[in-house]
Amino acid sequence: MAPQTTMSPPVHLSPPADAPRPAPGCDVCAALVEQRREAYRRGDRSAVSDCNVEIAAHRGRDRC
Repeated sequence: MAPQTTMSPPVHLSPPADAPRPAPGCDVCAALVEQRREAYRRGDRSAVSDCNVEIAAHRGRDRC
């Protein structure tokens, strides 16, 4: 088999999704928002993403 000598097609990325909004009056969401704020301040984008996932999952379970 001959080696590939041409470039692969370009990758198309979409803009990042907006951060999930916390449920009003939910203590769990409020705590996660504070954790996300601190992670962002530290420059820890991985922790910011983790908090976003937790907020979205928590709201999705109707626990607020």
